[in-house]
Amino acid sequence: MPRPNISMNSLPSTLILNDARTQVFGRKPALSQQSALSRPLPARIAIVGNHLPRQCGIATFTTDLSDAITAQYGAAVLSVVAVNDPQSCYKYPTRVRFQIAEDDISSYRETAKFLNASNFDLVCLQHEYGIFGGKAGSHVLELLRRLTMPVVTTLHTVLSQPNPDQLIVMQQIAALSDRLIVMSEYSSRVLRDVFAVPGEKIDLVPHGIPDLPFVQPKGSRDALADAEKLVLLTFGLLSPNKGFESVIRALPRILAGHENVVYVIAGATHPHVWAREGDRYRDQLQALARELGVEREVVFHNRFFSPQEMASLVGAADIYITPYCHAAQAVSGTLAFAMGAGKAIISTPYWHAVELLDNGRGTLVPFEDPAAIATATIDLLDNDAKRHEMRKLAYLYSREMVWHRVAQSYMCSFSRAQSRRTQPAHLRLHPEAMETVATRHLLSA
Repeated sequence: MPRPNISMNSLPSTLILNDARTQVFGRKPALSQQSALSRPLPARIAIVGNHLPRQCGIATFTTDLSDAITAQYGAAVLSVVAVNDPQSCYKYPTRVRFQIAEDDISSYRETAKFLNASNFDLVCLQHEYGIFGGKAGSHVLELLRRLTMPVVTTLHTVLSQPNPDQLIVMQQIAALSDRLIVMSEYSSRVLRDVFAVPGEKIDLVPHGIPDLPFVQPKGSRDALADAEKLVLLTFGLLSPNKGFESVIRALPRILAGHENVVYVIAGATHPHVWAREGDRYRDQLQALARELGVEREVVFHNRFFSPQEMASLVGAADIYITPYCHAAQAVSGTLAFAMGAGKAIISTPYWHAVELLDNGRGTLVPFEDPAAIATATIDLLDNDAKRHEMRKLAYLYSREMVWHRVAQSYMCSFSRAQSRRTQPAHLRLHPEAMETVATRHLLSA
């Protein structure tokens, strides 16, 4: 793959990183690569989470993380326990050694037996409330309480205003885990302030991205649109909180000055949304485009994209837009992906975007404000130099987020969990005691 053609001399000196992790993410990593070399690394790791071909963001993340760790440390190091949604069956790769039935609490107990009997050195849990059974995903506690090895949990969602069930479950997960990995400083702060997790237990590791070249969009255009078109792109699983209608409402004004623009919405409807209401949201978006007379300029690619296809997809875009409706979006894998491809980005100010797009790495617009989206888009389309500078800043910032570096950071966290474990986590605090702690926190809130 060709290396990106970016001159370091053309970039601000603050972005030429000697200690990249310190400058990019605001603080040194919890465990440096050098100090990790003096600690024993786990030889057998089990990752618990969704896995491709299940179609969801957690499945893509688990697959990418597993690939990265395998590439860095060898195939014998890693196995996966996959979580299956109800009435589903998937053809998994051989590294998926065991499966959990989401709604069957006995399946979590059987998984614990399998992991303990298989002598894994460490378990890495991918946590999202919605992928586990029970109230607020509480079934996963049946697994964690029974494990005899260290546990490192990646938190994909950290809620600043959890309901009582979510608060209790998260506090118990934190107590049962040796370390917690978050992907943003905001999530780390919420863990400390809302869930009373000690800061020394938290590792900040960015969302991984593929190591893509810095290329001009035109070279990849055939996959999406005519080579002469300017492409605005949003990709990911469709659900009503994504705010795509705001971009469609902005199109008439954008097209008035740039008639060769198309807006591409790429991705299948989220499986949970499809189960509840089918493709109603996509139908509403298409109806809105017809009503505004821009149906020919709104292009839908209604399917789930593989990581390889996503690279071509994002490479073809001139501007990437994440118009999400709510601030409480702790992490966006698609935003990280777009930065890694060196895209000019327009986004609403949800938590992850505010952190990633600071210092000129993107443009923030208010929530549900089509006029602001139109103004920002026209500004970037009219100003090639500004758009290109934004692309360079985003691309260089993202170099510490590429998957092989993320895999190394995960192994550092694993090493720290392993070296500091003095007794099984489930012996440190009885679940009833943890529930009492959580209840007291609720009463004092």
